[in-house]
Amino acid sequence: MSFSSPNTSKPSNRPAVLTNPVRYPQSANAPMRSKRAFLLLVMSLFVPGSAQVVAGNRKLGRITLRVTFIIWALLILTVIFFLVNRAELINLLTNPFVSLMLIGLLIVVAIGWAWIFIDTLRIIRPVMLAPGLKAVVPALVVVLMVITSGGLGYAAWLVNSGRNAIGNIFSANGPAMEPVDGRYNFLVMGGDAGADRVGRRPDSIIVISVDAKTGQAVTISIPRNFQNAQFSPKSPMRQIYPDGYDCGDDCIINFLYTEVTEKYSKLYPGVADPGAQAMMEAAGGTLGLTIQGYLLIDMGGFSQLIDALGGVKINAGGWVPISGAATADGGHLPPEGWIAPGLQTLNGEQALWYARSREWVNDYARSQRQQCIQQAILKQMDPTTVLTKFDAIANAGSKLVESDIPQQQLGSFLDLAIKAKGYPLDRLTLGPPDFGIDFSTRPDFEVIHQRVKDLISGKTAAPPSTPQTPAQPGTADKPPAQSTQQNQPPQPPSSQTPPVTKEYLQQLAVNGNEAELISLLSNNGNCTPG
Repeated sequence: MSFSSPNTSKPSNRPAVLTNPVRYPQSANAPMRSKRAFLLLVMSLFVPGSAQVVAGNRKLGRITLRVTFIIWALLILTVIFFLVNRAELINLLTNPFVSLMLIGLLIVVAIGWAWIFIDTLRIIRPVMLAPGLKAVVPALVVVLMVITSGGLGYAAWLVNSGRNAIGNIFSANGPAMEPVDGRYNFLVMGGDAGADRVGRRPDSIIVISVDAKTGQAVTISIPRNFQNAQFSPKSPMRQIYPDGYDCGDDCIINFLYTEVTEKYSKLYPGVADPGAQAMMEAAGGTLGLTIQGYLLIDMGGFSQLIDALGGVKINAGGWVPISGAATADGGHLPPEGWIAPGLQTLNGEQALWYARSREWVNDYARSQRQQCIQQAILKQMDPTTVLTKFDAIANAGSKLVESDIPQQQLGSFLDLAIKAKGYPLDRLTLGPPDFGIDFSTRPDFEVIHQRVKDLISGKTAAPPSTPQTPAQPGTADKPPAQSTQQNQPPQPPSSQTPPVTKEYLQQLAVNGNEAELISLLSNNGNCTPG
């Protein structure tokens, strides 16, 4: 009987070989990981917190989702509020306390959204992505953070700039303004307090009358050399001038601001700007209107606003000199430059000279150019320009504009301004072309009141019968002859006269040929916004 011997061989040290090995290389799941990464980023962009609920810290995600839904609800309510009562929404947003809260909310949301994107990047784990996406996904996260959190931070900055500008320009505690006969009437003055001038003189005086419901507006321009201005019935200036501002050439209306500020401010106790208040009373009494508020534009800071806008576009009707230095006899050295007729984009300094220059013309031409510049600025205040240059505009505005308009009604008046764009703007000037050249010296107030009523009611008044004549050298109270062709450059008086160029005009100025210059510059008041 035999027995087989047991297998006593030693086990082999070689590893066992699998016949069907299963491999899980990283590249096999790369497409899935990439899709997941982009999906999580999209979720964090449109529904912050949802990525955390699906694949991360669920507690953080749920808190973030609640905040997201609350913000969505607030945005929806804001849109509804805007559609139902736009004016009240603007009033609310311009309230100092509300705007401060809005700034804080924007900053908190910006920081929170940035943190959500960083946490989403942690969930994605870029090291597990395909080599080509390891750098792309973090870069995309940075871009999204700049767009979202950066955009919210910029919005907070804009709100703060606007808040500061509103606080500097408008009255924080002023009484509410009520419409009179269904209208709001505002006095807009272009004041000039240059180093070579005594006090501030409002050389541009315009009353804007706005329908309190429709926003339809009209403007009435009062020449700076207007005499015998009447004061409203309750004006304390009636104690000084019971028959109106009637002391002759020393009582043209633009001297009133400085005179009241320096001599009669005690008649206006508690009034922040007695000069402006007196100007409101004079304009109201002259026109037969009740003026509720004013805006005073400082021409000294005018150029800063123009530069903030990137220049102002106009269509100039004639050549305008940039005056040389003043001489001892009250004249000027030859011009330092010229602004040509035609389409122009003026920088701040050029626009300031275009609005101020009055050599060889008079105040009526200058007033026309000032109104043109104002209209051109408003035309360029489109949403894109305002948003992209808001801080510079707000900073310039806070140095440029003073007003007694109460902050709590700012939204209502902005709403009226938006409505006004849907109507044509009718105008009246208490001088040429609506009245004769001597009307501002010897005004007929009954005629003025009737013309103002006709303007507001939309009636067409008959043209003035007083003939107009060309201005003479040195007469500041007579207007230049108006060109019948708007926005056309002046033509030489004869075929033998050289073409009108800045070199030709400069030579006339050097030679002292004032008569020729008066003729060639007679239409430089013609201007339209570009």
